[in-house]
Formats: sequence, C-alpha cells, structure tokens
Amino acid sequence: MSTRIPFLKGHGTENDFVIVPDPENAVDLPPAAVAALCDRRAGIGGDGLLHVVRSAAHPEAKGMAAEAEWFMDYRNGDGSIAEMCGNGVRVFARYLQRAGHVTEGDLAVATRGGVKTVHIAKDGDVTVGMGKAVLPEGDVTVRVGERSWPARNVNMGNPHAVAFVDDLSHAGDLLSPPPFSPAAVYPDGVNVEFVVDRGPGHVALRVHERGAGETRSCGTGACAVAVAAARRDGADPTATGTPATYTVDVPGGTLVITERPDGEIEMTGPAVIVAEGEIDADWLETATRA
Repeated sequence: MSTRIPFLKGHGTENDFVIVPDPENAVDLPPAAVAALCDRRAGIGGDGLLHVVRSAAHPEAKGMAAEAEWFMDYRNGDGSIAEMCGNGVRVFARYLQRAGHVTEGDLAVATRGGVKTVHIAKDGDVTVGMGKAVLPEGDVTVRVGERSWPARNVNMGNPHAVAFVDDLSHAGDLLSPPPFSPAAVYPDGVNVEFVVDRGPGHVALRVHERGAGETRSCGTGACAVAVAAARRDGADPTATGTPATYTVDVPGGTLVITERPDGEIEMTGPAVIVAEGEIDADWLETATRA
C-alpha cells in the first residue's frame, strides 16, 4: 500500500460517497477499512464508498469488460457489499468525467446489478438506465413501533419494501432497520421506503438503507417507489404503452423517474464532486485493525 491513497468526496441529492480511484484494483479495501473511511466523525464520512476499478482488473467484473470499461465496486457505509446504488452510479459517472475518462454523452458502467447505461447531459444532470423492476408476488408488512403497513416488494437489482403512509414522521427515527414480515422474503435484509403523496405524479419519501441507516436519498429506492406508485395508481407502461413519470422528493433533493413501455426505468438527477484529497495509509491500516 502506498503512503497516501487518493480520494474524492461526492454526493447525489445528498446521498454522499467516498470515492477511491483504483483503476488496477491495487488498493485493499476490507469491510473494516470501508467502515473507517465512511465514519462521519473518525473518518471522511459517507453513506457508502465508490471503488473505481477497470472492469478487466476486477474478478467480479471481468465478464462485463467488453461492455463497460469501468466497474463500480460499491460498498455500504458499514463495509458490506451492495448490488447497486443509483445515486452512486451518477456520482461515479461524474468522477469519470472529472478525471477525463469520459465526456458528456453516453457511457456504460458495470455494477453487481449488471451493466448500466448512463447519459451525462450538458446541463449537468445525469440520467441512469436502471434496468427493469421485478415485482415478486406475496404480501409484505413493515412496522415502526405500534404502526404497521402493507408494503410493495420491488427489486431493482437490490431489494425494496415500499410502504405508503399518511405522514413521513410515522417512519420514526429510522436508526434501526424497520421490522418486516415474513422474514424469509428478504433473507439478506431490505431497503425500506416510506412514501407520501405530494400531488399527481409527485411523491416524497424517507428511506432506511440496508447497511447505512436513514440516508438523504436512495436512487434505486426512488425507482422502486415510482414503480410502486404507478401500480397503485393503475399505471403499467408495459401494458398501456404509455411512459409513467414520477417526481420523487427525497430529503436531499429531487429525482425524476420514468418507466418506459419496454419496462426500462430511467432516473435523472444531479451529481456533485465536492472535495479531493489523500488518505493516510498508516491511519487507514490502524483504523482497520481497531
């Protein structure tokens, strides 16, 4: 490990990330190291970590190298591995643009949830092709304190439980994962979204992200919410041939989600790089052992 490791800090609608550029996959980032870097008091601070690696250099991404040069090796803030992060993909693309690896226009990013298509617009917003939602059958219930709600099971490459509530305060503090049942539905845990209506085609959410707690935004969660809201509202673009677009307010900003007639979902929103620096490798090694 070199004496100092480059890093950047970025966010998408205030879902924030530590970014570690590592094209050849040479930096060892065990879970304890990721958790130390994402610690908001003793580290840099972030909801998660974006490990930027060439697909050909990462064993999990080699099979996608022909489609996407870059692999988003995403980790939750607690160091655990996640399949996808929609806000993370936008920030990942913004980093690639800043570093000169890509320009405005289209690119492909490899993730554990598959290859994602990305468009960097001239106005600064980034649109990500999030793939198709899977809507598993079966009843799901989520609970906070004495309240409970039916939830829609939506998979966006990672699992979501979407509950429509009367007031976002009913979600509680979201420090701990909201209990859900039946337990077998989400054997590896779940992201839970609590949703209220703001108007036609307009909703707002709070989210508990698996492995991170409440975050200011969740891109895959916003997509799951838009799909769940569309089905609740009687809209299924794959059946009607008409796109469904929802504006989704998150605590950190606003995302626009469109489900196309072919079932593909697009998410558009901002992505910002706010800082750049170096990690002290000796500190990281000590923090990892702590």
